[in-house]
Amino acid sequence: MTAKIIDGKAFAATVREKVAVHVARIKKDHGITPGLAVVLVGEDPASQVYVRSKGKMTVEVGMNSYEHKLEIDTKEADLLALIDQLNNDPAVHAILVQLPLPDHLNEDLVINSIDPAKDVDGFHISNVGLLATGQKSMVPCTPLGCLMMLRGQLGSLSGLDAVVIGRSNIVGKPMAQLLIGDSCTVTVAHSRTKDLPDVVRRADIVIAAVGRAEMVPGDWIKKGATVIDVGINRIDAPEKGEGKTRLVGDVDFTSASAVAGAITPVPGGVGPMTIACLLANTVTACCRANGLAEPDDLTV
Repeated sequence: MTAKIIDGKAFAATVREKVAVHVARIKKDHGITPGLAVVLVGEDPASQVYVRSKGKMTVEVGMNSYEHKLEIDTKEADLLALIDQLNNDPAVHAILVQLPLPDHLNEDLVINSIDPAKDVDGFHISNVGLLATGQKSMVPCTPLGCLMMLRGQLGSLSGLDAVVIGRSNIVGKPMAQLLIGDSCTVTVAHSRTKDLPDVVRRADIVIAAVGRAEMVPGDWIKKGATVIDVGINRIDAPEKGEGKTRLVGDVDFTSASAVAGAITPVPGGVGPMTIACLLANTVTACCRANGLAEPDDLTV
């Protein structure tokens, strides 16, 4: 069999269209423009590209974009002061501090200084706890995007066996909580899991988020399973010329797509959904801050 390709670009475009409709409605009916503030410390090239993309798409859907670019040697007290200013700015409904931060900054302290209601990444300890206990929270963007694509592909996830490979706070753990919330039977696997291939072979749903290039081969995949590849890894591509590279996921796409029922590509799968869900979370945060009804097609 040949797996259906889950087109993250197309799915994300649909989400952005919905966001734009909701933003226009909020502006027309309530005179409020949702605002997203992004803070970038340093000049990491990948982060710079990502922040520019976020800002561009924020404006395209009709929201306000506030970008704060700080020097790499910015003092922690100055960064915390900026976040406090954004917390108290009524025009800013969502705050995102681009990670990773320079080593001299305490990442946990910075994240937990963000107002939980404006924590559009869903990383604040309050949002983590709310998600884990099944309460209303801000949901991390990448796991939210994965869940949306799974529901779009499979409909109800109730009763399905799901394996999440990876236990990070950013993807693995919140992904497991979301799947539990959709009544899956969830296994969180990682580098120390015994008989990892056999664990993965039992799964109807495989979420690969371990950060190792093409770690999961096709013979680990159950026939007909749905595979969501969160990994983004750059490897050498001598076929393109000396010094050239290409992007691959955590799953060996060629062998897995011959077995799976559906699979996300890399690039073009999960990545576009992360930014789309960031925009969706900004709308959600704006609605909650102003006592407005939340769109039911943008949240979980």
